[in-house]
Amino acid sequence: MAEKSELKRIPVFVDLPDDQISWFLGQTQELVLKPDDFYIHQGDPADAMYVTLEGQLQARGELAGEIVTITTKAGDITGLLPYSRMKQFPLTGRAITASRILKFPASLFPELIKRMPELTGRLVGLMSDRIREATRIEQQRDRLVGLGKLSAGLAHELNNPASAAKRASTQLRKMLKEIKEASHSLGARELTAEQKAQIDNLEASLIQQDGPPPDALTVATLEDELDTLLRSHGLNKLWQLSASLARKGARPDVLESLFDSLDPETARAALVRLCASLEIAGILNEIESSVSRISDLVRAIKEYTFMDQAPVQNVDIVKSLETTLTILNHKLKHGVAVERNYQPVPLLVDSFGSELNQVWTNIIDNAIDAMRGKGQLRVRTRRDDSFVVVEIGDNGPGIPHDVQPHIFEPFFTTKGVGEGTGLGLDTVQRIVKKHGGSIQVTSQPGDTRFQVFLPIAAAQVHRT
Repeated sequence: MAEKSELKRIPVFVDLPDDQISWFLGQTQELVLKPDDFYIHQGDPADAMYVTLEGQLQARGELAGEIVTITTKAGDITGLLPYSRMKQFPLTGRAITASRILKFPASLFPELIKRMPELTGRLVGLMSDRIREATRIEQQRDRLVGLGKLSAGLAHELNNPASAAKRASTQLRKMLKEIKEASHSLGARELTAEQKAQIDNLEASLIQQDGPPPDALTVATLEDELDTLLRSHGLNKLWQLSASLARKGARPDVLESLFDSLDPETARAALVRLCASLEIAGILNEIESSVSRISDLVRAIKEYTFMDQAPVQNVDIVKSLETTLTILNHKLKHGVAVERNYQPVPLLVDSFGSELNQVWTNIIDNAIDAMRGKGQLRVRTRRDDSFVVVEIGDNGPGIPHDVQPHIFEPFFTTKGVGEGTGLGLDTVQRIVKKHGGSIQVTSQPGDTRFQVFLPIAAAQVHRT
Protein backbone atom coordinates (compact mmCIF):
# COMPACT_ATOMS: atom_id res chain seq x y z
CA MET A 1 0.00 0.00 0.00
CA ALA A 2 1.41 3.37 -1.04
CA GLU A 3 2.25 5.80 1.75
CA LYS A 4 1.89 9.60 1.79
CA SER A 5 5.64 9.89 2.39
CA GLU A 6 6.34 8.06 -0.88
CA LEU A 7 4.14 10.43 -2.82
CA LYS A 8 5.65 13.54 -1.20
CA ARG A 9 9.09 12.55 -2.48
CA ILE A 10 7.81 13.09 -6.03
CA PRO A 11 8.41 16.70 -7.22
CA VAL A 12 4.83 17.50 -8.28
CA PHE A 13 3.46 16.39 -4.89
CA VAL A 14 6.02 18.19 -2.72
CA ASP A 15 4.48 20.60 -0.16
CA LEU A 16 0.91 19.58 -0.91
CA PRO A 17 -1.43 19.33 2.13
CA ASP A 18 -1.82 15.91 3.74
CA ASP A 19 -5.58 15.85 3.18
CA GLN A 20 -5.11 16.35 -0.57
CA ILE A 21 -2.45 13.61 -0.68
CA SER A 22 -4.77 11.30 1.24
CA TRP A 23 -7.64 11.99 -1.15
CA PHE A 24 -5.42 11.35 -4.16
CA LEU A 25 -4.17 8.04 -2.75
CA GLY A 26 -7.75 7.02 -2.00
CA GLN A 27 -8.68 7.34 -5.67
CA THR A 28 -5.74 5.41 -7.09
CA GLN A 29 -5.14 1.76 -7.83
CA GLU A 30 -1.66 0.43 -7.01
CA LEU A 31 -0.17 -1.86 -9.64
CA VAL A 32 2.75 -4.14 -8.82
CA LEU A 33 4.61 -5.12 -11.98
CA LYS A 34 7.17 -7.77 -12.66
CA PRO A 35 9.80 -7.29 -15.38
CA ASP A 36 8.14 -7.35 -18.86
CA ASP A 37 4.64 -6.88 -17.42
CA PHE A 38 2.55 -4.48 -19.55
CA TYR A 39 0.51 -1.65 -18.02
CA ILE A 40 -0.72 0.11 -21.21
CA HIS A 41 -1.02 -0.94 -24.87
CA GLN A 42 -0.82 1.19 -27.98
CA GLY A 43 -4.33 2.05 -29.15
CA ASP A 44 -5.96 1.54 -25.76
CA PRO A 45 -8.26 4.39 -24.60
CA ALA A 46 -6.25 7.05 -22.77
CA ASP A 47 -8.16 6.79 -19.48
CA ALA A 48 -5.61 7.14 -16.68
CA MET A 49 -2.60 8.96 -15.28
CA TYR A 50 0.26 6.88 -13.87
CA VAL A 51 2.64 7.80 -11.05
CA THR A 52 5.80 5.69 -10.81
CA LEU A 53 6.74 4.88 -7.19
CA GLU A 54 9.45 2.29 -7.75
CA GLY A 55 11.32 0.69 -10.63
CA GLN A 56 11.82 1.58 -14.26
CA LEU A 57 9.28 1.60 -17.09
CA GLN A 58 9.60 1.81 -20.86
CA ALA A 59 7.07 3.00 -23.45
CA ARG A 60 7.73 2.02 -27.05
CA GLY A 61 5.92 2.30 -30.37
CA GLU A 62 5.71 3.97 -33.75
CA LEU A 63 5.08 7.71 -34.06
CA ALA A 64 5.07 9.53 -37.43
CA GLY A 65 6.73 6.59 -39.10
CA GLU A 66 9.54 6.25 -36.55
CA ILE A 67 10.08 3.89 -33.62
CA VAL A 68 10.10 5.88 -30.36
CA THR A 69 11.31 4.63 -26.97
CA ILE A 70 10.73 6.55 -23.73
CA THR A 71 12.13 5.38 -20.38
CA THR A 72 10.67 6.56 -17.07
CA LYS A 73 11.82 6.07 -13.48
CA ALA A 74 10.54 6.51 -9.94
CA GLY A 75 8.98 9.96 -9.53
CA ASP A 76 7.90 10.33 -13.16
CA ILE A 77 4.30 10.93 -14.25
CA THR A 78 3.07 9.18 -17.40
CA GLY A 79 -0.18 8.55 -19.21
CA LEU A 80 -2.99 11.09 -19.61
CA LEU A 81 -2.74 14.49 -17.88
CA PRO A 82 -5.49 17.03 -17.09
CA TYR A 83 -6.60 19.10 -20.13
CA SER A 84 -4.80 16.74 -22.50
CA ARG A 85 -6.65 15.96 -25.77
CA MET A 86 -5.09 12.52 -26.12
CA LYS A 87 -7.77 9.92 -26.90
CA GLN A 88 -5.64 6.78 -27.21
CA PHE A 89 -2.28 5.75 -25.82
CA PRO A 90 0.24 6.18 -28.67
CA LEU A 91 2.78 3.74 -27.16
CA THR A 92 2.91 0.41 -25.37
CA GLY A 93 4.27 0.52 -21.80
CA ARG A 94 5.92 -2.26 -19.84
CA ALA A 95 8.08 -2.68 -16.75
CA ILE A 96 11.82 -3.06 -17.25
CA THR A 97 12.42 -3.88 -13.59
CA ALA A 98 10.15 -4.83 -10.70
CA SER A 99 7.97 -1.72 -10.33
CA ARG A 100 5.11 -0.16 -8.39
CA ILE A 101 2.87 2.43 -10.02
CA LEU A 102 -0.31 4.28 -9.08
CA LYS A 103 -3.15 4.47 -11.59
CA PHE A 104 -5.42 7.55 -11.29
CA PRO A 105 -8.58 7.41 -13.45
CA ALA A 106 -9.10 10.24 -15.95
CA SER A 107 -12.81 10.29 -15.08
CA LEU A 108 -11.84 11.97 -11.78
CA PHE A 109 -9.85 14.81 -13.41
CA PRO A 110 -12.69 17.37 -12.90
CA GLU A 111 -12.72 16.62 -9.17
CA LEU A 112 -8.91 16.60 -9.06
CA ILE A 113 -8.88 20.11 -10.57
CA LYS A 114 -11.25 21.35 -7.86
CA ARG A 115 -9.62 19.60 -4.90
CA MET A 116 -5.94 19.96 -5.88
CA PRO A 117 -5.48 23.17 -7.91
CA GLU A 118 -1.77 23.38 -7.07
CA LEU A 119 -1.15 19.85 -8.34
CA THR A 120 -3.25 20.61 -11.44
CA GLY A 121 -1.06 23.62 -12.24
CA ARG A 122 2.09 21.55 -11.90
CA LEU A 123 0.67 18.79 -14.11
CA VAL A 124 -0.29 21.36 -16.75
CA GLY A 125 3.27 22.67 -16.63
CA LEU A 126 4.54 19.12 -17.04
CA MET A 127 2.26 18.67 -20.05
CA SER A 128 3.56 21.91 -21.56
CA ASP A 129 7.11 20.65 -21.16
CA ARG A 130 6.14 17.44 -22.94
CA ILE A 131 4.54 19.37 -25.79
CA ARG A 132 7.63 21.56 -26.20
CA GLU A 133 9.89 18.51 -26.23
CA ALA A 134 7.64 16.67 -28.67
CA THR A 135 7.57 19.76 -30.90
CA ARG A 136 11.34 20.06 -30.75
CA ILE A 137 11.75 16.40 -31.73
CA GLU A 138 9.26 16.73 -34.58
CA GLN A 139 10.90 19.94 -35.83
CA GLN A 140 14.30 18.29 -35.75
CA ARG A 141 12.86 15.33 -37.64
CA ASP A 142 11.26 17.71 -40.14
CA ARG A 143 14.60 19.43 -40.72
CA LEU A 144 16.32 16.08 -41.20
CA VAL A 145 13.63 14.94 -43.66
CA GLY A 146 13.96 18.22 -45.55
CA LEU A 147 17.74 17.95 -45.53
CA GLY A 148 17.49 14.39 -46.79
CA LYS A 149 15.28 15.47 -49.71
CA LEU A 150 17.60 18.35 -50.61
CA SER A 151 20.65 16.13 -50.31
CA ALA A 152 19.12 13.50 -52.61
CA GLY A 153 18.24 16.14 -55.16
CA LEU A 154 21.66 17.77 -55.01
CA ALA A 155 23.37 14.40 -55.27
CA HIS A 156 21.42 13.79 -58.48
CA GLU A 157 22.22 17.28 -59.78
CA LEU A 158 25.92 16.83 -59.03
CA ASN A 159 26.02 13.31 -60.43
CA ASN A 160 24.78 14.36 -63.87
CA PRO A 161 27.62 16.79 -64.72
CA ALA A 162 30.16 14.59 -62.94
CA SER A 163 29.12 11.58 -65.05
CA ALA A 164 29.20 13.72 -68.20
CA ALA A 165 32.72 14.90 -67.38
CA LYS A 166 33.82 11.33 -66.74
CA ARG A 167 32.39 10.12 -70.06
CA ALA A 168 33.98 13.05 -71.86
CA SER A 169 37.40 12.37 -70.34
CA THR A 170 37.20 8.74 -71.51
CA GLN A 171 36.28 9.89 -75.00
CA LEU A 172 39.07 12.47 -74.90
CA ARG A 173 41.70 9.76 -74.52
CA LYS A 174 40.41 8.09 -77.68
CA MET A 175 40.42 11.35 -79.63
CA LEU A 176 43.95 12.23 -78.50
CA LYS A 177 45.13 8.90 -79.86
CA GLU A 178 43.40 9.55 -83.19
CA ILE A 179 44.78 13.07 -83.56
CA LYS A 180 48.27 11.80 -82.73
CA GLU A 181 48.07 9.15 -85.45
CA ALA A 182 46.64 11.62 -87.98
CA SER A 183 49.34 14.18 -87.16
CA HIS A 184 52.05 11.54 -87.67
CA SER A 185 50.49 10.62 -91.03
CA LEU A 186 50.46 14.24 -92.13
CA GLY A 187 53.98 14.79 -90.82
CA ALA A 188 55.25 11.95 -92.96
CA ARG A 189 54.09 13.77 -96.09
CA GLU A 190 55.84 16.66 -97.73
CA LEU A 191 53.47 19.58 -97.40
CA THR A 192 54.16 23.10 -98.52
CA ALA A 193 53.74 26.01 -96.11
CA GLU A 194 50.62 27.04 -98.03
CA GLN A 195 49.08 23.56 -97.69
CA LYS A 196 49.83 23.46 -93.95
CA ALA A 197 48.32 26.91 -93.52
CA GLN A 198 45.22 25.88 -95.47
CA ILE A 199 44.63 22.86 -93.21
CA ASP A 200 45.25 24.90 -90.06
CA ASN A 201 42.95 27.75 -91.16
CA LEU A 202 40.12 25.37 -92.06
CA GLU A 203 40.47 23.62 -88.70
CA ALA A 204 40.50 26.92 -86.79
CA SER A 205 37.49 28.31 -88.67
CA LEU A 206 35.36 25.27 -87.81
CA ILE A 207 36.47 25.09 -84.17
CA GLN A 208 35.85 28.79 -83.55
CA GLN A 209 32.27 28.82 -84.85
CA ASP A 210 30.13 30.39 -82.10
CA GLY A 211 26.68 30.08 -83.64
CA PRO A 212 24.04 27.57 -82.55
CA PRO A 213 24.45 24.04 -83.90
CA PRO A 214 22.43 23.26 -87.04
CA ASP A 215 19.08 21.54 -86.68
CA ALA A 216 18.68 17.81 -87.27
CA LEU A 217 17.30 18.19 -90.82
CA THR A 218 20.20 20.44 -91.84
CA VAL A 219 22.72 18.02 -90.31
CA ALA A 220 21.18 15.08 -92.21
CA THR A 221 21.30 16.99 -95.50
CA LEU A 222 24.90 18.11 -94.97
CA GLU A 223 25.94 14.60 -94.02
CA ASP A 224 24.60 13.22 -97.31
CA GLU A 225 26.29 15.98 -99.32
CA LEU A 226 29.63 15.50 -97.53
CA ASP A 227 29.47 11.73 -97.94
CA THR A 228 28.86 12.20 -101.68
CA LEU A 229 31.85 14.57 -101.87
CA LEU A 230 34.19 12.13 -100.09
CA ARG A 231 33.05 9.23 -102.28
CA SER A 232 33.66 11.28 -105.40
CA HIS A 233 37.29 11.54 -104.36
CA GLY A 234 37.64 7.83 -103.64
CA LEU A 235 37.14 8.02 -99.86
CA ASN A 236 34.28 5.52 -99.56
CA LYS A 237 34.52 4.51 -95.88
CA LEU A 238 34.58 7.84 -94.10
CA TRP A 239 30.88 8.19 -93.19
CA GLN A 240 31.88 8.91 -89.59
CA LEU A 241 33.86 11.94 -90.79
CA SER A 242 30.81 13.10 -92.74
CA ALA A 243 28.69 12.94 -89.56
CA SER A 244 31.27 14.83 -87.45
CA LEU A 245 31.74 17.55 -90.08
CA ALA A 246 27.98 17.92 -90.60
CA ARG A 247 27.39 18.49 -86.87
CA LYS A 248 29.82 21.43 -87.05
CA GLY A 249 28.03 22.83 -90.11
CA ALA A 250 30.94 22.25 -92.52
CA ARG A 251 29.81 22.84 -96.12
CA PRO A 252 31.03 20.72 -99.06
CA ASP A 253 32.33 23.74 -101.00
CA VAL A 254 34.66 24.62 -98.10
CA LEU A 255 36.17 21.13 -98.11
CA GLU A 256 36.41 21.01 -101.89
CA SER A 257 39.41 23.34 -101.72
CA LEU A 258 41.33 20.67 -99.80
CA PHE A 259 40.92 18.19 -102.63
CA ASP A 260 42.00 20.86 -105.12
CA SER A 261 45.39 21.26 -103.43
CA LEU A 262 45.97 17.83 -101.83
CA ASP A 263 46.05 14.29 -103.12
CA PRO A 264 43.23 12.02 -101.78
CA GLU A 265 45.35 10.25 -99.14
CA THR A 266 46.80 13.49 -97.80
CA ALA A 267 43.32 15.02 -97.79
CA ARG A 268 42.09 11.96 -95.93
CA ALA A 269 44.75 12.35 -93.21
CA ALA A 270 43.96 16.06 -92.98
CA LEU A 271 40.23 15.36 -92.58
CA VAL A 272 40.85 12.71 -89.90
CA ARG A 273 42.94 15.20 -87.92
CA LEU A 274 40.39 17.93 -88.54
CA CYS A 275 37.53 15.78 -87.22
CA ALA A 276 39.56 14.67 -84.21
CA SER A 277 40.31 18.33 -83.41
CA LEU A 278 36.62 19.20 -83.69
CA GLU A 279 35.68 16.31 -81.37
CA ILE A 280 38.33 17.35 -78.84
CA ALA A 281 37.08 20.94 -78.89
CA GLY A 282 33.53 19.69 -78.27
CA ILE A 283 34.67 17.39 -75.49
CA LEU A 284 36.57 20.21 -73.78
CA ASN A 285 33.47 22.40 -73.98
CA GLU A 286 31.42 19.61 -72.40
CA ILE A 287 33.95 19.14 -69.59
CA GLU A 288 34.08 22.90 -69.01
CA SER A 289 30.28 23.08 -68.91
CA SER A 290 30.07 20.13 -66.49
CA VAL A 291 32.72 21.50 -64.16
CA SER A 292 31.06 24.94 -64.23
CA ARG A 293 27.74 23.33 -63.28
CA ILE A 294 29.38 21.53 -60.37
CA SER A 295 31.08 24.76 -59.29
CA ASP A 296 27.77 26.66 -59.47
CA LEU A 297 26.05 24.04 -57.33
CA VAL A 298 28.83 24.06 -54.72
CA ARG A 299 28.67 27.86 -54.59
CA ALA A 300 24.87 27.70 -54.25
CA ILE A 301 25.19 25.23 -51.38
CA LYS A 302 27.63 27.52 -49.57
CA GLU A 303 25.33 30.50 -50.11
CA TYR A 304 22.26 28.52 -49.10
CA THR A 305 23.81 27.42 -45.81
CA PHE A 306 25.74 30.68 -45.27
CA MET A 307 28.85 28.54 -44.74
CA ASP A 308 31.84 30.49 -43.41
CA GLN A 309 29.73 33.63 -43.01
CA ALA A 310 28.58 35.71 -40.05
CA PRO A 311 25.36 34.49 -38.34
CA VAL A 312 23.56 37.82 -38.93
CA GLN A 313 24.19 39.91 -42.03
CA ASN A 314 22.64 41.90 -44.85
CA VAL A 315 21.15 39.50 -47.38
CA ASP A 316 20.17 40.39 -50.94
CA ILE A 317 16.65 38.98 -51.24
CA VAL A 318 16.90 38.23 -54.96
CA LYS A 319 20.21 36.45 -54.50
CA SER A 320 18.68 34.42 -51.66
CA LEU A 321 15.71 33.43 -53.83
CA GLU A 322 17.92 32.50 -56.79
CA THR A 323 20.14 30.36 -54.56
CA THR A 324 17.07 28.48 -53.33
CA LEU A 325 15.82 28.00 -56.90
CA THR A 326 19.21 26.57 -57.83
CA ILE A 327 19.09 24.16 -54.89
CA LEU A 328 15.57 23.05 -55.90
CA ASN A 329 16.34 22.82 -59.61
CA HIS A 330 16.03 19.02 -59.49
CA LYS A 331 12.31 19.46 -58.71
CA LEU A 332 11.72 22.39 -61.04
CA LYS A 333 13.30 21.17 -64.25
CA HIS A 334 10.76 18.43 -65.02
CA GLY A 335 7.81 20.71 -65.78
CA VAL A 336 7.76 23.86 -63.63
CA ALA A 337 8.24 27.15 -65.47
CA VAL A 338 9.62 29.90 -63.23
CA GLU A 339 8.40 33.45 -63.87
CA ARG A 340 10.63 36.07 -62.25
CA ASN A 341 9.64 39.67 -61.61
CA TYR A 342 12.31 41.26 -59.44
CA GLN A 343 12.60 44.91 -58.48
CA PRO A 344 15.78 46.20 -60.20
CA VAL A 345 17.12 47.91 -57.08
CA PRO A 346 18.73 45.41 -54.65
CA LEU A 347 16.63 44.83 -51.54
CA LEU A 348 18.54 43.94 -48.37
CA VAL A 349 17.28 42.25 -45.21
CA ASP A 350 19.08 41.57 -41.92
CA SER A 351 18.95 37.77 -41.85
CA PHE A 352 19.89 35.10 -39.34
CA GLY A 353 22.12 32.84 -41.41
CA SER A 354 20.27 30.53 -43.78
CA GLU A 355 16.88 30.84 -42.10
CA LEU A 356 15.32 32.91 -44.88
CA ASN A 357 16.38 30.25 -47.36
CA GLN A 358 14.38 27.76 -45.28
CA VAL A 359 11.34 30.02 -45.72
CA TRP A 360 11.68 30.10 -49.52
CA THR A 361 12.42 26.36 -49.62
CA ASN A 362 9.28 25.43 -47.68
CA ILE A 363 6.97 27.70 -49.70
CA ILE A 364 8.42 26.76 -53.10
CA ASP A 365 8.54 23.05 -52.26
CA ASN A 366 4.87 23.16 -51.22
CA ALA A 367 3.99 24.98 -54.45
CA ILE A 368 5.77 22.36 -56.57
CA ASP A 369 3.98 19.56 -54.71
CA ALA A 370 0.63 21.34 -55.10
CA MET A 371 1.17 21.57 -58.88
CA ARG A 372 2.30 17.92 -58.94
CA GLY A 373 5.59 18.99 -60.46
CA LYS A 374 4.09 20.74 -63.52
CA GLY A 375 2.88 24.33 -63.72
CA GLN A 376 3.95 27.93 -63.32
CA LEU A 377 5.85 29.25 -60.32
CA ARG A 378 5.83 33.04 -59.92
CA VAL A 379 8.51 34.74 -57.83
CA ARG A 380 8.28 38.50 -57.33
CA THR A 381 9.91 41.15 -55.14
CA ARG A 382 9.01 44.76 -54.44
CA ARG A 383 9.44 47.43 -51.81
CA ASP A 384 6.53 48.59 -49.66
CA ASP A 385 7.66 51.56 -47.56
CA SER A 386 10.18 50.11 -45.06
CA PHE A 387 9.44 46.49 -45.97
CA VAL A 388 10.61 44.07 -48.61
CA VAL A 389 7.73 42.04 -50.03
CA VAL A 390 8.42 38.62 -51.51
CA GLU A 391 5.52 36.98 -53.32
CA ILE A 392 5.66 33.32 -54.31
CA GLY A 393 2.69 32.08 -56.30
CA ASP A 394 1.62 29.05 -58.27
CA ASN A 395 -1.22 28.02 -60.59
CA GLY A 396 -2.03 24.81 -58.73
CA PRO A 397 -5.48 23.74 -57.51
CA GLY A 398 -5.41 26.16 -54.58
CA ILE A 399 -5.91 25.70 -50.83
CA PRO A 400 -9.51 24.88 -49.80
CA HIS A 401 -11.21 27.68 -47.84
CA ASP A 402 -11.83 25.45 -44.82
CA VAL A 403 -8.13 24.53 -44.72
CA GLN A 404 -6.65 28.04 -45.09
CA PRO A 405 -7.20 29.11 -41.44
CA HIS A 406 -5.17 26.10 -40.23
CA ILE A 407 -2.14 25.99 -42.56
CA PHE A 408 0.17 27.76 -40.09
CA GLU A 409 -0.82 25.56 -37.14
CA PRO A 410 1.84 23.18 -35.78
CA PHE A 411 1.44 19.58 -36.99
CA PHE A 412 -1.36 20.49 -39.42
CA THR A 413 -0.91 18.86 -42.82
CA THR A 414 -3.06 17.83 -45.78
CA LYS A 415 -0.42 15.40 -47.01
CA GLY A 416 -0.65 11.66 -46.62
CA VAL A 417 1.07 9.57 -43.96
CA GLY A 418 4.84 9.81 -44.36
CA GLU A 419 4.62 12.71 -46.83
CA GLY A 420 4.83 15.57 -44.35
CA THR A 421 4.83 16.45 -40.65
CA GLY A 422 2.80 19.64 -40.88
CA LEU A 423 5.69 21.67 -39.50
CA GLY A 424 6.74 23.39 -42.74
CA LEU A 425 4.53 26.48 -42.68
CA ASP A 426 4.64 26.69 -38.88
CA THR A 427 8.43 26.90 -39.22
CA VAL A 428 8.04 29.50 -41.96
CA GLN A 429 5.85 31.70 -39.80
CA ARG A 430 8.16 31.46 -36.79
CA ILE A 431 11.22 32.42 -38.86
CA VAL A 432 9.41 35.34 -40.49
CA LYS A 433 8.25 36.64 -37.10
CA LYS A 434 11.76 36.21 -35.73
CA HIS A 435 12.92 38.59 -38.48
CA GLY A 436 10.25 41.13 -37.49
CA GLY A 437 8.06 40.36 -40.49
CA SER A 438 4.71 38.82 -41.33
CA ILE A 439 3.27 36.37 -43.84
CA GLN A 440 -0.12 36.13 -45.48
CA VAL A 441 -1.73 33.87 -48.06
CA THR A 442 -4.50 34.23 -50.60
CA SER A 443 -5.68 31.23 -52.58
CA GLN A 444 -8.21 30.21 -55.16
CA PRO A 445 -8.08 27.53 -57.84
CA GLY A 446 -5.27 28.41 -60.26
CA ASP A 447 -3.83 31.22 -58.12
CA THR A 448 -2.20 30.72 -54.71
CA ARG A 449 0.06 33.48 -53.38
CA PHE A 450 2.22 33.67 -50.27
CA GLN A 451 3.39 37.17 -49.42
CA VAL A 452 6.25 37.60 -46.97
CA PHE A 453 6.88 41.07 -45.51
CA LEU A 454 10.37 41.65 -44.06
CA PRO A 455 11.88 44.86 -42.65
CA ILE A 456 14.47 46.42 -44.94
CA ALA A 457 18.00 46.37 -43.50
CA ALA A 458 18.80 49.43 -41.43
CA ALA A 459 21.82 50.24 -43.62
CA GLN A 460 19.61 50.41 -46.73
CA VAL A 461 16.92 52.50 -45.00
CA HIS A 462 19.54 55.12 -44.11
CA ARG A 463 20.70 55.32 -47.72
CA THR A 464 17.22 55.98 -49.13
